[in-house]
Amino acid sequence: MDMKKQKIVRLTLSYAVILVMTIIIVYPLLWVVGSSFNPGQSLSGSKMIPDHATLIHYKELFDTSKSDYLIWYANSLKISTLTMIFSVILVSLTAYSFSRYRFVGRQNGLITFLVLQMIPNFAALIAIYVLGLLTKLIDTHLGLILVYVGGAIPMNTWLMKGYLDTIPKELDESARIDGAGHLRIFFQIIMPLAKPIIAVIALFTFIAPFGDFILASVLLRSKEKYTLAVGLYDLVAKQFGNEFTTFAAGSVLIALPIAILFLSFQKYFISGLTAGGTKG
Repeated sequence: MDMKKQKIVRLTLSYAVILVMTIIIVYPLLWVVGSSFNPGQSLSGSKMIPDHATLIHYKELFDTSKSDYLIWYANSLKISTLTMIFSVILVSLTAYSFSRYRFVGRQNGLITFLVLQMIPNFAALIAIYVLGLLTKLIDTHLGLILVYVGGAIPMNTWLMKGYLDTIPKELDESARIDGAGHLRIFFQIIMPLAKPIIAVIALFTFIAPFGDFILASVLLRSKEKYTLAVGLYDLVAKQFGNEFTTFAAGSVLIALPIAILFLSFQKYFISGLTAGGTKG
């Protein structure tokens, strides 16, 4: 009976902790969603469940004569998509090299990546800005993409390398006996088995540019090149800017592409390894 009571107490405490954490996470999100449907621009009178819900703020965002929101959205989608593609390609090749080959400087390279991943990008803002000036990449999306891709390589290389190390090297050796080259082994054997970690890295590298404000605000100058984070900040930071409910509506729409990408990749988180292992 004592064991049964202890089990009930542990379950109760576990569910209590989960409930508290859920409230902490969900409550602000519900407040933002509710504010986006509140009439007016002030948050002082906003309610989580508005008395007179309206879509006027969403309409204003899509009205190109009143807002550049669609331009900012397109910029963010372009930057996030290209960052995701280039990051996955470079991280996959780098992690595969560190996992499968032994070469001079391998350990030093891994240690360097370990140190670099401890340093956030914004800690090197001055260096990034000066480098952007020297390469004439200030106020360009290419400069921002290069910074995001470079910042994503160290941590994600360690993540993918750890995953690739769990894939038996006997598969590589068997493929070599059958006459497969390095690239064929990489693309036809290793990458299908690494779908789960590829999906995780793709999701992480897609989300990061959407939520970044510091680097984008430093490198971008023209309003038509703003990302969503910088554009929405400009919406409420400019003189007499008090469009907080419109800001809330814009924040809600940011979650749509991230949710779509997560749902698209969700199956790979679970079934990717099995699917890769059963390919002929």
